[in-house]
Amino acid sequence: MTHPFLDLAPLSAARFAAIEDRVARLLGTRQDVVIMQGEALLPLEGAIRGTAGPGTTALNVITGPYGQTFGDWLRDCGATVIDLAVPFHTAVTAEQIRAAFAEHPEIDFVSLVHAEAATGNTNPVAEIGEVVREHGALFYLDAVASIGAEPVLPDAWGVDLCVIGAQKAMGGPAGVSAVSVSVRAWDRMAANPGAPRRSYLSLLDWKERWVDGGRKALLHAPAQLEMLALEACVERIEGDGLETVMNRHRTAARSTRAGAVALGGGLEPYVSDERDAAPVATTLRVPAGVVASELVSRALASDPALPLAAGGGALAKEMVRVNHYGADATAGAVRGSLAALGAALAEKGLAVNVEAALRAADEGDWR
Repeated sequence: MTHPFLDLAPLSAARFAAIEDRVARLLGTRQDVVIMQGEALLPLEGAIRGTAGPGTTALNVITGPYGQTFGDWLRDCGATVIDLAVPFHTAVTAEQIRAAFAEHPEIDFVSLVHAEAATGNTNPVAEIGEVVREHGALFYLDAVASIGAEPVLPDAWGVDLCVIGAQKAMGGPAGVSAVSVSVRAWDRMAANPGAPRRSYLSLLDWKERWVDGGRKALLHAPAQLEMLALEACVERIEGDGLETVMNRHRTAARSTRAGAVALGGGLEPYVSDERDAAPVATTLRVPAGVVASELVSRALASDPALPLAAGGGALAKEMVRVNHYGADATAGAVRGSLAALGAALAEKGLAVNVEAALRAADEGDWR
């Protein structure tokens, strides 16, 4: 008896390369795109370890937990790290990046997260990229959450290492990811004696044995199910149109934010300025006396499938996340989340207006 998940024809090198080409078109890039056989932490770490070392001075922008992780990796590589941390309810600005270069002109590497699903903010990469280009630094970008929810344009923005994953706005699995690599980044890796080689973390292995070999022979057996799922994600985005998919995410974010404000009960947007709010997830600050993780647990009791989560770590007490990405970038997911949060707040004796929240959410452009 055959099984659609198990009895699959082998995935050829040509098919693998064709999927890479479709990802490159999604990113609008002429850079080499390498699909990595693991969750996005694989290329995120591999790219840092490949290009950073004792001679690197890195500006590491922290607008959420992933920026903190990147700083740890950079230090572990022996790089000198200058952390630029901004409050998690805001975004970093190009002016702050420019000021950091003015104070530390030796900076030759910049690491940044585009959209932080964990904190609900997004950063102005196009403007920041202009500043980074002016100073000739290598630009590393985590676009895992943003791809599919907002524009990601590594060539236009001067990004040398742009990492994406399928599991957020692309609506796919967590087990496959990709990175676009500029010529400058490849050169930096080749000159770095500490860059991983003969390693699962190694991008150089892919460059030398896959890209330079004309993409004829894969390094190892591909993660077939994940590759096919990634192909399906890109195919679906192409079919719907990238702008349509991004509009769904923008609408979900605006509707959730407007609905939360109309709901009342002391719930308010965590990201202060709507311009800094990510389209992939909306974070909300709970009122005093309410524990966010408990509120989420109560809200999910009515429907465990709702895209609700408490913030991570210390934010579990104060932050609720509405993860309206991928399959949950819908009016139904937003309305259900607002109604469940309203009911949970009402149980705590707080005055809410669920009807007003739903009306506000319905005003979004859900084309």
